Amino acid sequence: MQVPAETLDDFREGFAQLHADFDIPSEFPPDVLAAAEAAANRPLGGRHSDHVDRTDVDFRTLDPASSTDLDQAFAIETAGDDVLLHYAIADVGWFVRPGDPIDREAWKRGVTIYLPNGRAGLHPPRLAEDAASLLPGAPKPAVIFVVRVAADGAVQLDGVERAMIRNRAKLAYSTVRSQDLPPAFAELSRRIEAGERARGADRIQFPEQEVVRTEGGFALRFRPRNDAENQNAAMSLATNMAVADTLYAARTGLFRTMPRVDERRLGQLRHTARAFGLEWPADQSLTEFEHSLPRDDPKTAAFQLAVRRASGGASYEPFDPDTRPWHAAVAATYSHATAPLRRLADRYVIEAALAVANGRAVPAEIEEAFSELPDVMRDADRLANRVDRAAIDLAEAIILEDHVGEQFDAVVTDEDDRGVRIQVCEPAVVARITARRVDPGDDVRVKLVAAEPTTRTIEFERVG
Repeated sequence: MQVPAETLDDFREGFAQLHADFDIPSEFPPDVLAAAEAAANRPLGGRHSDHVDRTDVDFRTLDPASSTDLDQAFAIETAGDDVLLHYAIADVGWFVRPGDPIDREAWKRGVTIYLPNGRAGLHPPRLAEDAASLLPGAPKPAVIFVVRVAADGAVQLDGVERAMIRNRAKLAYSTVRSQDLPPAFAELSRRIEAGERARGADRIQFPEQEVVRTEGGFALRFRPRNDAENQNAAMSLATNMAVADTLYAARTGLFRTMPRVDERRLGQLRHTARAFGLEWPADQSLTEFEHSLPRDDPKTAAFQLAVRRASGGASYEPFDPDTRPWHAAVAATYSHATAPLRRLADRYVIEAALAVANGRAVPAEIEEAFSELPDVMRDADRLANRVDRAAIDLAEAIILEDHVGEQFDAVVTDEDDRGVRIQVCEPAVVARITARRVDPGDDVRVKLVAAEPTTRTIEFERVG
C-alpha cells in the first residue's frame, strides 16, 4: 500500500514534529563542539603514543552504503583449526576524556537516535563521522580485539590493544562481493551460527521496517537483512561474548541481559503467524520456526518484527557475584563493546577489557560508571525505541489516510485491560479494537475509521 507523492510534506513535517514531541537532542552546545574540535586535532601516533602501529594489517569495514559513523573494521585469518578475528573498534576513549564537555553531553544522550530525516548523535559529527570514525584513508586510532573462534563456535578473547589502523576498503552491504571479503569471513559466521544452534539461542536477525520512495509516491516496506549483514553481525556477536566472558571471570563489567519470550507471548506469536498464513507446527520452537521461513518473504519480515515486540525487554546489569548475567537471544553471557560511537556504555566496557586483558586493575571511575550506566542506558534506549515506534506510527497513518472506511482482515492476538490487540493481515499493522466475545486466534473483519498523521494514530472497529 502506498501514498501519493504529494504527501511528501506530511512526512517531512511529521518527522520534524517528532523532535519536539519527544524532546530529541538536536544541536550540540558550543563548548561540546569546541572540545570535539580540539580532540580531533590532538596529535596522533609517534613513539610516545599508546597506540601500536597496525597499519600494515588489511582492515576493512562493511556497513550500509551511506554510513559515515564507522565503529568497526575487521581482518580475519586462520590459525590451525581456529578462525582468528582481529576486530578494530573506534577508540572513542582516546578522544573523549572523563568529565570533559563531550563526556558530559554523551551521558545526557546515551545513544544515537536515528530518524528517517537524520540522526541525533551521541557525539558531535566532527568525531562520530570524521576524526574517530574508521573511514578509509588516514590512519585512525582503534582498540583491536583478537577473538579466537573454534570449530564448534566457542569464542575466546586472545588479546586487546590500542593501535593505529588503516581502513583499506569501505564496503557496503548492498554491493559487497565475496571476493571483497577475507576467505574465512563466511566460515566465521557459520561457526557462530553453529554455536548458537548448539546453545538453543533465540537470536533473530530482524528486518528493517522503512518508508521508501516508489514510482507512485511512498510505501511502508520491510527490508530483510542480506547474507552480508547477517555474516557481519557474527563478528560483533563473537567479540561481545568473548569480552563478556573475560570481564565476568575478572569479576567486573557491564552486561546486556534479556529474558526469554514467555508462554503468553508465544501464544500471541502463534496467532500472529496464522494471521500471515504461516504454518507453525505445534512441536516446533520459535527459533526453529523462524529459521524455516523464507528469507525474502514480506510475511517473514512482518512476523520477525512481531517477535521483536513480544521479546522481553533487554537491560544492562553490572557484575553481580551471585548471578550469572544471561542474554536469552544469544543464550550466553553478553556485553556491548563494539559500537562506542553510537552507545555510551560501550566506551566503558572497552576500557575495562583493555585493563583486564593487559593485567591491569580496572580504573575506579570505570567501575563506578558500571553502577550508574544501567539507568542512563535504560532511559536512552526507551526514548530511542519510542521515537522509532512513533516514526512507524506516522508512516502507517499517512499511508492509511486515504483508506478510511475500507475493511481489512485481521486476527486477534491478545486481550488485556486496554482492549483487544489485532494483527491486520495486509498491510501488516498492529492495532487495538473494542470487541466482545472474541478469543486469541479468532479471525475478525475490521474497518478503518480514522487515520490521523498529525497525532500519528489509526483506529479500527470490528464489523460483521
